[in-house]
Amino acid sequence: MKKFIVSTDSTADLYADYMDANDIRHVSLTYTIEKDGQFTDGLDAFTEYSQYVDFYNQLRGGAFSRTSMLNYESHYQHFLALAKEGAKDVLHFTISTGLSPTVTVARKAAEDVKKDYPAFNLVAVDSLAATIGQGTLVREAVRLRDEGKTVEEANEYVLALRSHMQYYIIANDLYYLKRGGRVSTLAAVAGSVLQVKPVLSFTRDGKLSVVEKVRGMKKAFSNALAKMEKFKPVEENRVIWIVHTDAEAQANELADMIETRWKFRPDVTIMGPVIGSHVGPGAVAVMWKSAEERND
Repeated sequence: MKKFIVSTDSTADLYADYMDANDIRHVSLTYTIEKDGQFTDGLDAFTEYSQYVDFYNQLRGGAFSRTSMLNYESHYQHFLALAKEGAKDVLHFTISTGLSPTVTVARKAAEDVKKDYPAFNLVAVDSLAATIGQGTLVREAVRLRDEGKTVEEANEYVLALRSHMQYYIIANDLYYLKRGGRVSTLAAVAGSVLQVKPVLSFTRDGKLSVVEKVRGMKKAFSNALAKMEKFKPVEENRVIWIVHTDAEAQANELADMIETRWKFRPDVTIMGPVIGSHVGPGAVAVMWKSAEERND
């Protein structure tokens, strides 16, 4: 019998079939596409790869996507449904507090559910990241759950893991991150120079920071490999994961380089529409677990 339930919001960017197969309870965020004065609402719950590609094609075509944090009511209804099912221990993952106060809202909603369901115990984890960083924590929680660990043991492990996750995020430009308020106007200037790729990482407190500016994607890939040499991927429960925003060929090129060096093929997935709204098309990011703590 599983000792706890794994739950997350959709900013973890896990594919629907993976979540279903691994009994991950999830709640989807929404986004709104604006183009030519028309607004179309969407749900971050894609089930086909073509849906992701269509989303990024809309952005390339001049559309702008807006998102908002998952509100109290959405959290409350999600947790209430779990409590009504008889859920006791739940480990729930949220986007970084450096990007959104979602974890605070989740904890408040869980406290209110507990008033009517005293046995309901939800531990909300601030991922200090988003997309594949958050998704990695969820996947590790699933592994620990399936190994029979308690919610306390799993929580202790993922909290420690957060600072050992290295990031190399290559943005095509910073237009979308600037417009969404995720980076400053000054930082966004890096993306305005022809062929200059701004490289970002998450700080220790979960904020996005521009760490370097690289001329061209090939140079960026070379620098990503250099960073992996400095902060080597650990072999036990090895985690290397690449995500892209409809740049599949380039993502697989990076995966080939990593596989050649480390004899391990990273997972390659496409980013969902909520985080993708802020990154924009053409980005490639790699994340891996190292023995050293992240110092970006």
